[in-house]
Amino acid sequence: MTDLQNYGPWVVIAGGSEGVGAEFARLLAAAGLNLVLLARKSGPLEDTAEQCRAHGVEVRTLAVDLVDSSAIDGLFDATADLEVGLLIYNAGANTCSEQFLDGDLADFQRVIDLNIGAAMRLVQHYGRPMRDRRRGGILLVGSMAGYLGSVRHTVYGGVKAFGRIFAEGLWLELRDYNVHVLELVLGVTRTPAMERVGLNFDVPGMRVAEPVEVAREGLEQLPNGPVYIAGGNGDDVARRNDFDRAKVVLGTHRFMQKLLGGN
Repeated sequence: MTDLQNYGPWVVIAGGSEGVGAEFARLLAAAGLNLVLLARKSGPLEDTAEQCRAHGVEVRTLAVDLVDSSAIDGLFDATADLEVGLLIYNAGANTCSEQFLDGDLADFQRVIDLNIGAAMRLVQHYGRPMRDRRRGGILLVGSMAGYLGSVRHTVYGGVKAFGRIFAEGLWLELRDYNVHVLELVLGVTRTPAMERVGLNFDVPGMRVAEPVEVAREGLEQLPNGPVYIAGGNGDDVARRNDFDRAKVVLGTHRFMQKLLGGN
């Protein structure tokens, strides 16, 4: 395991209430780092915070909607007295899973604002002091959806593709300052969010990762950016980079139909 103390004393985790975000929180608390946990729902957020406090660390919680610019301002005010050595952005959900021509543009804009706008604000705000200190880490949770187009992920896949390229450029900018940057690319992971949308985890041949496994992989690989494919999905991502885009997109579409139960 990476020496996580190098990223202390405080960690900000956006999307830290459940699933992979909560596992990041538990692993970091066990390593003795203090936490600021962000999520929209206060109930699961406080449950995770209490579990982390059991390790003897300080935990602050903020129930915020990161699409709200004023909420981000409040976050910055609430953490102004902290030395944040690690930022984990795990808040990039697909909040509008509609076919593009049938969805509302305002709903798609929320997907863009959450995955791009808010992430950029947090990275710049917490990344600048890390660069000045010449120490820190930025971990952005990505998705295999960013490697090809798919139905109902037309916008979401696009923002996840942006996230990967953004992480690669940021890694280049900060590598001489001892600030580690990693995009942790997730495949199908057994999170509460994926369970709520009704994914069929029993499709033959499908690789399903557990949240604690990918969170541990992310922390282990943080010094080895800019991109790491979690859950043993490296070969699948390589196939998604095939030059025959019609073959790749159509083949993955058929698989996704099974995963989504034909929806």
